[in-house]
Amino acid sequence: MRIGLVLAAAGLGTRLKSAEPKAFVRLGDQSLIDRALAPFLLRDDLAAAAVAVPDPAAAADLLRHLDPRVRFVQGGADRQASVAAGLAALGEVDLILVHDAARPLVEEATIAAVIEAAAKAGAAVPAVPAHDTIKEIGAEGRVMGTVQRAALVLVQTPQGFRADLLRRAHADAVAAGVRATDDAALVERLGEPVVVVPGRRSNLKITTREDVLIAEAILAARAQSPK
Repeated sequence: MRIGLVLAAAGLGTRLKSAEPKAFVRLGDQSLIDRALAPFLLRDDLAAAAVAVPDPAAAADLLRHLDPRVRFVQGGADRQASVAAGLAALGEVDLILVHDAARPLVEEATIAAVIEAAAKAGAAVPAVPAHDTIKEIGAEGRVMGTVQRAALVLVQTPQGFRADLLRRAHADAVAAGVRATDDAALVERLGEPVVVVPGRRSNLKITTREDVLIAEAILAARAQSPK
């Protein structure tokens, strides 16, 4: 099976208050983009990786050491457009993984679980249970009600899809003028099943400086753990 990867790395890092694009922020001795790519590049079945960045030429210059399977593409106005640009650059593959460079601590086991589930069901996402109480709020911050959390999960990436299904979902969304914050939502609107595999809380999304500190603590703990 030929696997393609689209890495969404075109965010500007506004909430991170970074002078450089978020994907190039350092976490320890590596950039977020390096760390996010690393476990995927260990796979022999990865045929190609398309990385959507704000400036492909600058990215290629900064990351010359990357695997030859990696290609940089121009990111779009939003995440959906960036993923679409990556899809166009992948070529013929059987299954496509979409991952966020802002999740630099993804583990090989999560990737493998998503691939296995997506190969069987057509689409799969990793997720963790929602432990906090969740409330719906209305105007002026007034609480409208408490959402039952038993059936709620927090979805992560990588998300995996049969290649033809993901391409069809994106094309249909463009034709309908639909924008979504993740690719699973585009597949869901086609009425196709999306299955959930267990995610890991360490696969956090880097959004603020506090997230960087948490990620650094996770890396330190991993370094001290016995192999």
